[in-house]
Amino acid sequence: MSTAVMPGERPDRLEEECAVFGVFAPGEDVARMTCYGLQALQHRGQESAGIAVGDGETVMVAKDLGLVTQVFDESTLAALEGFVAVGHARYSTSGRAASWEAAQPHISAIDNVLIALAHNGTLVNTNEFRARLIDEGVQFRSGTDSEVAAKAIGLVTRKTHHLRSGIQWAMESLEGAFAMVLASPDSLYAFRDPHGIRPLCIGELPDGRGWVVSSETCGLDIVGATYVRDVEPGEIVRFNREGMHAEQAVCPRDYAACIFEYVYFARPDTVLDGMSVYQARRNMGRVLAKEAPAHADLVLGVPDSGVPSAMGFAFESGIPYADGIVKNRYVGRTFIEPTQSMRQLGIRLKLNPLPSVIAGKRLVVIDDSIVRGNTSKKLVEMLREAGAAEVHLRIVSPEVLWPCFYGIDTDTRDQLIAANMTNEEMRSFIGADSLAFISLQGLRDCIHPNHNGFCEACFSGKYPIAIPSCTSKKSFLTKADLSELTRADGAEVSD
Repeated sequence: MSTAVMPGERPDRLEEECAVFGVFAPGEDVARMTCYGLQALQHRGQESAGIAVGDGETVMVAKDLGLVTQVFDESTLAALEGFVAVGHARYSTSGRAASWEAAQPHISAIDNVLIALAHNGTLVNTNEFRARLIDEGVQFRSGTDSEVAAKAIGLVTRKTHHLRSGIQWAMESLEGAFAMVLASPDSLYAFRDPHGIRPLCIGELPDGRGWVVSSETCGLDIVGATYVRDVEPGEIVRFNREGMHAEQAVCPRDYAACIFEYVYFARPDTVLDGMSVYQARRNMGRVLAKEAPAHADLVLGVPDSGVPSAMGFAFESGIPYADGIVKNRYVGRTFIEPTQSMRQLGIRLKLNPLPSVIAGKRLVVIDDSIVRGNTSKKLVEMLREAGAAEVHLRIVSPEVLWPCFYGIDTDTRDQLIAANMTNEEMRSFIGADSLAFISLQGLRDCIHPNHNGFCEACFSGKYPIAIPSCTSKKSFLTKADLSELTRADGAEVSD
């Protein structure tokens, strides 16, 4: 019998770390454009927001804790004058508290030149590399991966007098996931780790007015930019008055785009690697209806990410789809409350079943994932209180069995319900009449038959980048976990 998962103080779903956005557009209000872009990407991070602007001579920054609309008002945006900008919306991972020091973009001086760096992802060799930089005489003021990256860029740039050389050396030295945008006083840079774990795309403004870089294509859409292509893994792309210049800085490795972007993180109107996220989610529902059918009267989707999948499940199964769960979008995230009981009240504030729709009905409820199980348990209780006769829970991702080291907020394995319970134990804990997850191959098939490859480590334990035993997230994996990975998958563990 597996042990029960005790409620923790972490969010009961996978959370993205942050969003990045960049603009090079002389003659345009780049600060305001960046603000719009960050609002479109707000789903990727809600703890802090920041914008840095270069005007040809220096770089200015404004950042603070809170949502984009809380941090930036008319006067703040008006003070950020220039033609190159980078922006960031942050969600901290691994229990790190929100702080102004950790808010991005990170400003760093290279002699008399300021640069601003914004980072999506997590580095796995931060501690080791920080120590190496300290030995070189580099001083640090915060504990963020972004400062480590910026200081590494500065170290080599001082020696070579070429910012591109500093970026290339940092890319060669850093291990982990990174999609970064960097503003100097007169140029915008975008670069991505050689596995392409975190997304980053390029757009062009109408009439050749400039260039935009964004974590997702929905950020391009809001400022009227046309999608051009993705930043390739291991590539540096520079934008300045001479146009766009791209070069392969480090050799690309096995492509490993985060598969959870399609399941939950990305907005449904985003396109990733040529695939509509909305269509991928509909496909997930259709595959799940084939893999795990249910006898029911209605199909419901848990807003928002579960809705397209629920429509796909309904289409494939022939069971009618209904809007039986209403989401209140004007309340804060449930996990920031100080106690589990307050968080559960927050769940009720966010999601409210419609008794007039579901009373007496057998329901198939589609959700994107189960991490710790507490939200699913509360949701099933609420549906039963609203009169549901049966609740059959269907999940459009496989069981989350392993933590992520690359910028996704998962906790220790003993807090992941699927790593500690059988399917029947999970069903009983949650209180559903039945419970089923999509298969990993089924999920892959939903996205793109010719996709170059995914990072699926949270499902399989097969990490595309070696797991350093001294990582800042070392508490995520015990020695027994690391041993299991080595035996099962031959995963490399470095010291």
